[in-house]
Amino acid sequence: MEIVELLNVDAVVPNMKAASKKQVLQELAARAARLTGKDERIIFDVLLERERLGTTGVGNGIAIPHGKLPGLPRLYGMFARLDTPVDFDAIDDQPVDLIFLLLAPETAGADHLKALARVSRLLRDKGLCEKLRGSDNRDALFALLTEPATSHAA
Repeated sequence: MEIVELLNVDAVVPNMKAASKKQVLQELAARAARLTGKDERIIFDVLLERERLGTTGVGNGIAIPHGKLPGLPRLYGMFARLDTPVDFDAIDDQPVDLIFLLLAPETAGADHLKALARVSRLLRDKGLCEKLRGSDNRDALFALLTEPATSHAA
């Protein structure tokens, strides 16, 4: 699975403003609702419920909030670069400024896990994360995120 299958340029937010984890999730839910046609409140509730199970702040300033939604026809991704890092209860206690949201259909078992693994691998690339943090141009961020996987080999 490639990132370009999850993400389109309209799903890239180069300068999201938020002061808290809850505000980040609310903003992501509002934008995801426009992308997916699903109810903003349902998306927010799914994301909040997932955070209650354990933080999606994976460390190094990165969070990968995710959840499954009934009636979603396919996997959706969204990337946001925060203007100012926020406390996300990350596993390394560092604030988060790079966020990749992943929404999956309720029935997407293995595909959801494959997509999470792909996003996680992508964002483990420290060089890529530096480039993402260094750009506030939507098209440039999209291009960085969707480069073929071979350029992110470990």
